[in-house]
Amino acid sequence: MRTANLTKVFLILGLGVLLAGCGDTFRNITEPNDVEVPDDDPRVRQSTVWDLFDNNQDPNTAVAVNKYLWDASLDVLNFMPVQTADPFSGVIVMGYGTPPGGSRAYRATVFVRDPALDARSLSISLQTRSGPASIETVRAIEDAIMTRARQLRLEDSRL
Repeated sequence: MRTANLTKVFLILGLGVLLAGCGDTFRNITEPNDVEVPDDDPRVRQSTVWDLFDNNQDPNTAVAVNKYLWDASLDVLNFMPVQTADPFSGVIVMGYGTPPGGSRAYRATVFVRDPALDARSLSISLQTRSGPASIETVRAIEDAIMTRARQLRLEDSRL
């Protein structure tokens, strides 16, 4: 009987906290120096619990990866079959493929994590069938992708 009462108390407290979160306590005022603004001013927007479920992102700006690094990765690693590619998260997973003139098969996972055309925005995991590829090989692939990304950006700037 005692655990039933304790459960009811926690349920009531939880509902009270949830209800308090829907209150008018916090406002997002965009005025400098915390100037008081009337509640009916359109610059004041009250946030509620329901804002969590709104999709207010512009679909044209939701992708946060560098398009030049993305395209350059696909160009440089074109000898590998693409298994999955998600431009929204910036991940490209490629299957095993043998480079032209090579004898060893590689597979790669490319992660473009930032919209900046920068080496820190690119992360590559390269494997052979016998284990991880050498650091020199990974670095050479990264350099080739960065060089190709710069070339693509220059081609776009000439248009």
